[in-house]
Amino acid sequence: MRDIYHAHRMMRQIRQNAMQRGVIAVLDVGTWKIAALILKFDGPEVFREDDGVSSMAGQSNFRVIGAATTRSRGVRFGEIDAMTETERAIRTAVQAAQKMAGVRVDHVIATFSGGAPRSYGLDGTYALENSAVTESDVARVLANCDMPDLGEGREIMHAQPVNFSLDHRAGLSDPRGMTGRELATDVHLLSVDRAVIQNLLYCIKRCDLELAGVASSAYVAGVSALVEDEKELGGACVDLGGGTTSVSVFLKKHMIYGDCVPMGGDHVTMDISKGLQVSLANSERIKTVHGGVHATGMDDRELIETGGETGDWEHDRRNVSRSELIGIMRPRIEEILENVRDRLDAAGFEHLPSQQIVLTGGGSQVPGLDGLATRILGNQVRLGRPMRVRGLPQAATGPGFASTVGLCLFASHPQDEWWDFEIPVDNYPARSVKRAVKWFKDNW
Repeated sequence: MRDIYHAHRMMRQIRQNAMQRGVIAVLDVGTWKIAALILKFDGPEVFREDDGVSSMAGQSNFRVIGAATTRSRGVRFGEIDAMTETERAIRTAVQAAQKMAGVRVDHVIATFSGGAPRSYGLDGTYALENSAVTESDVARVLANCDMPDLGEGREIMHAQPVNFSLDHRAGLSDPRGMTGRELATDVHLLSVDRAVIQNLLYCIKRCDLELAGVASSAYVAGVSALVEDEKELGGACVDLGGGTTSVSVFLKKHMIYGDCVPMGGDHVTMDISKGLQVSLANSERIKTVHGGVHATGMDDRELIETGGETGDWEHDRRNVSRSELIGIMRPRIEEILENVRDRLDAAGFEHLPSQQIVLTGGGSQVPGLDGLATRILGNQVRLGRPMRVRGLPQAATGPGFASTVGLCLFASHPQDEWWDFEIPVDNYPARSVKRAVKWFKDNW
């Protein structure tokens, strides 16, 4: 635990130093694409209303000065599968973004969607020595939290205080300076597979870059796609990527649950490839141009030319109906959404004051998906786009860039985490497990 604590503190210091120098890169390592953005921090700016920039992005006092994406290589299910291929793709994206920005960057904040995330809810109490709560008191109540047994080969990704109570006055976001006798806190902890983080760290080092922070894709996608009321009253972000579908639940402006389904848009593409006997590239084109989840009588008459790879046009020429295509796509999409519903049920999502669900990610653009999701998930569902930020190219404003934009907001306005406080050396957390679902019911 102590090693993880110091590693995160070191990355936080690296990030602060890079931001003070004015430039840092963010890197979204996905199964379908790798996106790199260069951020320039140049002090507070006054944004005009007609800029179309949201208030949170306006407060972030940064702008995007370089952006690039490349087809992801060597990544499966959100995790690095072929180191050399991934290194080459990261270098391509970062160098193109640097060329556009006209600057060189040495530090990068990264996000990824794999690692089999698991959520835990922790709580702790501390009897105050003085009446006013100090920074040291916050550190000690965090140290008194019950620490779960994460299991072999697991590492903490996020550990965020989501609620403080002072003498049973609950719902405090920051108790520092307030008076009382007993301080209590609730913490959301997200753990991931250690090997996945280590592979990402090693790959970034091979690209001659230094890791200044790492975040869960589920978390940063929710930060950018959910609006303030959804984060406050209860909302879930479902980020449909290429190899994984990330799920995050927010309440009181904090993530209180994170998970992922190891299936995404690439699985739909593979189903089309097998069902229609065409290449993966052709399957992706057919899915993007003609895909859907609801078949009508018109779709029986709409024919799609599948093409082929042999070069013999007469031999390759073949037509399928759109109804047939939808018949291939819909079962897989239903399976993904049913898995998402299981994750939300495990999280106790039905106990939240509001249950808005936002679909984002590249896979969310299938026509009719929001209606199908409403039927399967049983809640209000809307399609979400990432928050607008200054300087972001139009090509990077679609749903597929929710986690990339969220990473920018995470870099500029990180929420407090365990390692932001000087926890006493003799008092590191180490006790029993407490799963998130019980914590939701007890505390909210």
